[in-house]
Amino acid sequence: MAATLIDKIWDAHVVARRVDGRDLVYIDRHVLHELHAPHAFGKLAKSRRSVRRPDLTFSAMDHTPSSNPGRDDTTNPNGVDLIRAMRDGSRRNGIRVFDLGDKEHGISHVVAPEIGMVLPGSTHAVPDSHACTVGGLGALAFGCGTSELEHILATQVIAMAKPKRMRIRLEGRIGSWAAAKDIALHIISEIGASGGRGFLIEFAGGATRALPVEGRLTLCNLAIEMGSRTGLVAPDDTTFQWIAGRPWAPAGAMWDRAMTHWRLLSSDADAIFDKDITIDCNSLEPQITWGTDPGQGFGITGRVPDPASVPADRRAALERAIAYMGVTPGESIEGLSVQRVFIGSCTNARLPDLEIAADVARGRKVADGVHALVVPGSAKVKRDAEARGLDRVFRDAGFIWGEAACSMCAGSNGDRGLRGERILSTTNRNFENRQGPGARTHLVGPALAAAAAVTGKITDVRKLMAGAA
Repeated sequence: MAATLIDKIWDAHVVARRVDGRDLVYIDRHVLHELHAPHAFGKLAKSRRSVRRPDLTFSAMDHTPSSNPGRDDTTNPNGVDLIRAMRDGSRRNGIRVFDLGDKEHGISHVVAPEIGMVLPGSTHAVPDSHACTVGGLGALAFGCGTSELEHILATQVIAMAKPKRMRIRLEGRIGSWAAAKDIALHIISEIGASGGRGFLIEFAGGATRALPVEGRLTLCNLAIEMGSRTGLVAPDDTTFQWIAGRPWAPAGAMWDRAMTHWRLLSSDADAIFDKDITIDCNSLEPQITWGTDPGQGFGITGRVPDPASVPADRRAALERAIAYMGVTPGESIEGLSVQRVFIGSCTNARLPDLEIAADVARGRKVADGVHALVVPGSAKVKRDAEARGLDRVFRDAGFIWGEAACSMCAGSNGDRGLRGERILSTTNRNFENRQGPGARTHLVGPALAAAAAVTGKITDVRKLMAGAA
């Protein structure tokens, strides 16, 4: 019987079905972080249960550590107790910690793929909604809440009702200075922030295949912003070449056995999806959000919609977003002054992201009145970027070059915007107050972010770079 890739991975990991109809899905590996793990450790201890597979469980310090150079546990005072509780709970349960100063420290969704922890056809869980990021390698990954986390720690399974399957075919060639983030934002603007609700998404098509692995990780990172529980891309030769030689990847005879299995990981030609969408990416512009959810966006030459032009049931939300963001219906947002730029997060903090931003920043200066911060996604990304001289490009331009952390994504480590500031951010969420009370966040890719930093305003990077040429 024909099956989708989602079905193949899911069915291979089902342990049993509960009386309530939910499947118990085995989790191959999972990563904790310090915002939720201490509470889950406490609940386990209270119920006199232990971590079932500490050898498959890992801890990452990513949400609360400061990104300031020379940081330690206390640089962000609000994170001290969480960091130390995470460290203590991990020690008591025999769990490996990717701690501050570790050569493999960083954001869990960046570190897990880059060391070879996550492999095609595997299942993965993190107490963070953007666990779906690693679907870019052909894995099925799930964010989980604290109660689900406790259950996974104690049993190594997650209880879930199997969602429907959606395929999004991305076809064509994207335009200049656009990348995976722009594809993802375009999808969300087309289907809406709840368009994937009730589905698991497989991204397919020529434009998907043309993406490097880092781009596929970015694309899957934003599946949750489409309303989906997770997203993935079927592995191919690009995937296998990227994984080969990574520290935790199989080697020798094990690699050969893995490849035999991995090459079978694709949806059958006659597999039926519950929903099939095709999106034309030809000449896709760099994208930017204008409002307060990731679906309120358009190409950089777009104009803010008029509430009068939308159905009545959407009008109030549109009016609220316009008021909060301080934009004007019918007008372009190009040229609006920017006070803060953030390049980083599990969405856009890998080496190719930093290279794109550095290409724009090279030989330029951060505009007066702009606070510009670049935070690599992992210690390895930071080392690799410095080996290529990217840190010098950013520092010479006037950017702050930070230590690996989630940083300004949700402001949980102290990196936050001020009330009324307009921020261009390469993160994944632009909700009201997310990056600081009253802060106004526009989601963009690294190219638009860097262009805003050096011009002090929302700028079409294509015009900026054409002028340089």
